[in-house]
Amino acid sequence: MKKLSKLFIAVIMGVLAFFTSCQKLDIKPVNQLSDDQIFGNESGINAYLANVYRNLPIEDFRYGPATADGLEPSETGFNPKHSWKHFYHSGAATGEMVGPWGGLSIGGGFGYWPYVDIRAVNYFLETLPNYSANYTGNRVDELLGEAHFLRAFYYFGLAKRYGGIPIVKTVQNYPQQSIEELSVPRNTEEDVWNFIGDELDQAYNMMPETKVSGRANRFTALALKSRAMLYAGTIAKYGSLNFVEGDAHAQGFVGISADKAEGFFAKSIDASKKLEGKFSLYEASADLEQNYVDLFLDGNNKNNPEIIFVKGYNPVLDVQSPHSWDATFSPRYFTGGGDPRSYPTLDFVERFGVLDVTNADGTPRRYNNLSEVGQGREARLKATVFFPGDVFKGRAFDDPSNTGVFDIRRGIYPSFTGKAVDEAYLTAPVSPSDPGTARPMDQRIGNNGQHLQLADDINSKYEGRTIIGVTGIRTGADNMTRTGFYVRKYINYKTPQKQVDLFTSSTPWIEFRYAETLLNRAEADIETGQLDDALVCLRQIRRRAGATEPTLADMTVEFVRNERSKELAFENHYWWDIKRWRVADSWLNNAHFRGLMPYYVLSEAKYIFIKERETFDRNYNFEKKFYYEPIPQGEINKNSNLAPQNPGY
Repeated sequence: MKKLSKLFIAVIMGVLAFFTSCQKLDIKPVNQLSDDQIFGNESGINAYLANVYRNLPIEDFRYGPATADGLEPSETGFNPKHSWKHFYHSGAATGEMVGPWGGLSIGGGFGYWPYVDIRAVNYFLETLPNYSANYTGNRVDELLGEAHFLRAFYYFGLAKRYGGIPIVKTVQNYPQQSIEELSVPRNTEEDVWNFIGDELDQAYNMMPETKVSGRANRFTALALKSRAMLYAGTIAKYGSLNFVEGDAHAQGFVGISADKAEGFFAKSIDASKKLEGKFSLYEASADLEQNYVDLFLDGNNKNNPEIIFVKGYNPVLDVQSPHSWDATFSPRYFTGGGDPRSYPTLDFVERFGVLDVTNADGTPRRYNNLSEVGQGREARLKATVFFPGDVFKGRAFDDPSNTGVFDIRRGIYPSFTGKAVDEAYLTAPVSPSDPGTARPMDQRIGNNGQHLQLADDINSKYEGRTIIGVTGIRTGADNMTRTGFYVRKYINYKTPQKQVDLFTSSTPWIEFRYAETLLNRAEADIETGQLDDALVCLRQIRRRAGATEPTLADMTVEFVRNERSKELAFENHYWWDIKRWRVADSWLNNAHFRGLMPYYVLSEAKYIFIKERETFDRNYNFEKKFYYEPIPQGEINKNSNLAPQNPGY
């Protein structure tokens, strides 16, 4: 009886993590499992695939490409056990948010190299057919189709980082095979994207429509194809406009010929259209703001028409332990533990429209209370970001004195005259990459000689009034907002305050949803001149968002990109989007991002809001070589056929 290698024995030990939340297994993991035990019945297959799913490159709540909390590099990245510091979020390196990465770039990556997992899929594809007699109907083909989807997902995680990498479709064995046989060379980037598309076509043709929680079906394959082919199309169209010269580029290992772009876009559109009629946007409530909030909390609802694929979290098993999103994006005032570090920027918020907080003469408008500044904003924006003065509606607070109000202030002016921009800047800002010169805080005098009052302690007062508020902006730390905003998306307002702590959140991560496929389709439409179809898609998105209905004149590349950045905010898309669009090096060119700072004017008993640099004033940069990550040098040392290294490294 054939035995699995030690490699597979090790991974099987964690198999219960993925499937326990959705189905029971009939076998228990042991030190060694034979092929008969694994492939001879569905329980064994479920156990085997559990680990393959667990390691998929899903950039979820836990995604953090950095070593942290004493973990080894191999334990970070997509490992569900890594750091609780979820605020190491790709959005905090792009201007969606500001956070710990700040001026540190994640462009160099973290050495993702999942060929162990790809080998596990290849082993499955080669071995399962030997047990066809144990299954009825089309079940073997269905399972093989699922494996093709999984292999495509792993290659997608590689291709968007490195471009061309080795395509390995058979099980490699050492020492049965020589080092020379095992040293597979890189394929071209174009070949890899075509391989991903072909794999997903096989998956779609072989997999059933049946929905099983946590498992892919043929629609999941379409959703990934919709995304992956869009990536390939934009890399082909825009890659030649912004790249670093090098042997890898000259040999086609990075970059795709521009004449291939339209073909990839067509594949993305085709995959997206096949989902039409199978899924729809979530519209469970007539309250558009609450509807959009609940969309992201309704991941376990099998009747949610927008969800194509989710990743769940088990509250019992350590390997798939709950995450800490609620505790690490909410102010400490609203939790039982944890601290936030990343905060939405004003630059992101104003993608929804300019916040007009100044009068025609440049003086700040006066507001009776904090909440007025957020009133009348798009429902989707208010469901994505907490504004000053917002109330955390529905939270079951344990402390009756906790009103759930985002009482956010930067400080108190005894009195204020003059223009907002003069108070905040020595020279006015023009753009993130031309940010002007900020006025030092010790020179902030309200234009009338009375100095601004700041505080580090939430209990500090001036003239009997708390200076910054319990969720306000501290002078010496970043565990309260640096921008005047907090993240709202995925924050579960139903959880009692004392239960919001590190590793206590079990809200599922929505990896694929119908809204993204509509955006993929609209973008590919516009890139290929199919403006009428793009309009159909974007009208659905914006109608649900509570936004104005677009017209055919709006159907431009800039419009669809902005719409995508709003709809998919904080879902770990924007980092990859600005890379595939080849705009990251201009967007993140010594960029400084802004906040909307609330101040209380004591003499008037009014609030003013000033647009100014976020409190840490970090700069953001992106080198052109970061459009591709370096092939891990350790892998090149083991396999010289992986050379040449990607340009610039």
